[in-house]
Amino acid sequence: MVIVLNRSYFPEGTQGFLEWNGTLVCYTIELPWLENQRRISCIPEGEYVLQKRFSPKFKWHLHLRNVPGRDFILIHPANDAKKELLGCIAPVTKHTGIGKGSASRIALQKLKTLIYAAMGRNEEVKIKIQSKKLVL
Repeated sequence: MVIVLNRSYFPEGTQGFLEWNGTLVCYTIELPWLENQRRISCIPEGEYVLQKRFSPKFKWHLHLRNVPGRDFILIHPANDAKKELLGCIAPVTKHTGIGKGSASRIALQKLKTLIYAAMGRNEEVKIKIQSKKLVL
């Protein structure tokens, strides 16, 4: 299974939307592209394997494996990239501004339902991150 994250870059943040089989799953927010600098930049475009992860802070969420030059890049809830993200990806139900969204936990639950079902069937799940002009 491959889910696709289509991104548009802005100085204040990165906006995106996640699709599976051409169908919108949710929107995303991230930090701006700042040359993959740790804790202040979104990650490079590419394809990454996803795995389930649990932490006391985020409960069940997703981890992107083998991101070049980065560790613990997660997909977890957040509604404001600059205040709540350190390079991770946050699913949101809708965009409310550049790098901002709403109802992140609802969007994450929708995404996890889809991905965890595939993992339950022993499918490898990947995320493909690419550029795509986003109409705001």
